[in-house]
Amino acid sequence: MFVETVKTEGLAHLSYMVGDGQCAAVIDPRRDVRVYERIAQRRGVTITHIFETHRNEDLLTGSQNLANRTGAEVLRGTTDEYDVPYAQMVREGKRVELGQASLTVVETPGHTLDSISLVLRHHETGESALGVFTGDALFVNDVGRTDFYPDRAEEVANLLYDSLHEKLLPLGDQTVVYPAHGAGSVCGQGMATRDFSTLGYEKAHNPRLQLSREAFVKAKTGEHHDYPPYFRKMEELNASEGPGLRVCPVLPGPIPVDAFARKQEEGMLVVDLRMAESFAGGHVPGSICLPADMIASFAGWVLPYDTPLGLVAASAEQAERAALDLARIGYDRIEGYLNGAVIGWAKTGRRVETFGAIDGPDFKAALDGQTDFTVLDVRSKPEVEEARVEGSTHIFIGELTGRLDELDKTRRVVTFCGSGQRAAIAASLLQRAGFEDVSVNWGSMAACQALGCRLER
Repeated sequence: MFVETVKTEGLAHLSYMVGDGQCAAVIDPRRDVRVYERIAQRRGVTITHIFETHRNEDLLTGSQNLANRTGAEVLRGTTDEYDVPYAQMVREGKRVELGQASLTVVETPGHTLDSISLVLRHHETGESALGVFTGDALFVNDVGRTDFYPDRAEEVANLLYDSLHEKLLPLGDQTVVYPAHGAGSVCGQGMATRDFSTLGYEKAHNPRLQLSREAFVKAKTGEHHDYPPYFRKMEELNASEGPGLRVCPVLPGPIPVDAFARKQEEGMLVVDLRMAESFAGGHVPGSICLPADMIASFAGWVLPYDTPLGLVAASAEQAERAALDLARIGYDRIEGYLNGAVIGWAKTGRRVETFGAIDGPDFKAALDGQTDFTVLDVRSKPEVEEARVEGSTHIFIGELTGRLDELDKTRRVVTFCGSGQRAAIAASLLQRAGFEDVSVNWGSMAACQALGCRLER
């Protein structure tokens, strides 16, 4: 018997292949499914079953892609919220045999109403559980968010409490926990950097499992989670007949400068994948700063689905990786990348934009001198509640494009975050919207705390 983990960086998504003998199952596959086919080939097994532990909000599932290619059966939890034409609904107790191993369905609602967990057993250990694939019900050092049903907040928090304490923990301390996400996922807040654990360890150390029912429900209903608009898109596509029919995206190719400029004039949105500092030093006018390692966190907030995208990248490899990351959350309209990047653009005599920058010492001096400018804090609500610059304006970066009318275009705006990276994204959005005097505060809150800026708490 084997269990093999496939980790998708950026999204912090964990999927699995488990098998024994000649049979294997894949749990929560990502869109680009060839990785599972390669594992199956290497292991000498046939993929016979595909499980979805819950309705995915943060990525495109690869279940139908994989089923189409392998003939495997897709199984998922029962729901009356929507139809999933390509899957068979299963209830508690459904058991799938994989050689001498087996997976048994346990209904664990709370994160979503259709959430299931899968208990792994082997004939040598009888009914004693070896492991459990918990989806988004239980993470390492955290539990799933329960805010997808705001009108039923207490009900679903209670459902998750029951799932954890009545369904999962009774499986035994020895049971290995295989969650669907690791640290960095938007599906939780306090996940550990480890990708695996045991029920015994979680029972002893997971903060959420130490709470009484009353305290658990109060804590879960009091949490604040950001809700990216692309979640709705993922739900829509994942419940359709064919989410992501292409197994892998078409990798972007280089576009000559003249053709790139022409496409931009025709409506292509330019997305710059380079480091924020590089973007600030020079970029294609009208482009959005979205560093490659921040795509999973912010693309779904700032990029439209109905607009073709052109990439500015530091290398062909960076462009190709970004296209794959974008495809995993449903962005398929990638035209290509700018041949020669910004230098190539500039060599044709075209204009290159920049925006201002202010470091920590100058920022503090300007605050102390009461210089007239707007400090735009684009951090999340929990970050701002911990500490904020006196007199600053808070608009979460994901909401910025919809709230631009709250800002005065005639004033200088200094964008601010934790370090300056998100601030650079915000500065690019403001500049694209016609704000003429925009600066990014490099260092932002980290520098402010080091220098002793006046903060409100």
